Amino acid sequence: MALSEHERKLLAQMEEALSADDPRLVSTLTGTRLYPGRNRVLAGVGLSILGLATIFGGLITKLTPVGILGFVIALTGVILAISALSGVSALRAPKGKKSGKGKLNSRLEDRWERRNFDQ
Repeated sequence: MALSEHERKLLAQMEEALSADDPRLVSTLTGTRLYPGRNRVLAGVGLSILGLATIFGGLITKLTPVGILGFVIALTGVILAISALSGVSALRAPKGKKSGKGKLNSRLEDRWERRNFDQ
């Protein structure tokens, strides 16, 4: 049975609202991963380990350019991992929702107004 145009629009609006309210549920139901940066984090960790091994190789062989190359590789790995982790944390943080701090502020403001203006 086909949906009317109005029903399609209503369904699309409901899907958008659900994805905004609970992205974890949407990712579970659609089968998509919630954390697309996982491969970048693993690559960054791998590069860091490779860079440290290269640094030690440069120390053992007493070749300064090899040590510098290892440092650059390790630094690249750390930057890659950190940038991927910051992208994941941005995905986790729900946008448009007030934190507990906002609720606390509003409660304190309500108490202040009741105490000072409701006499």
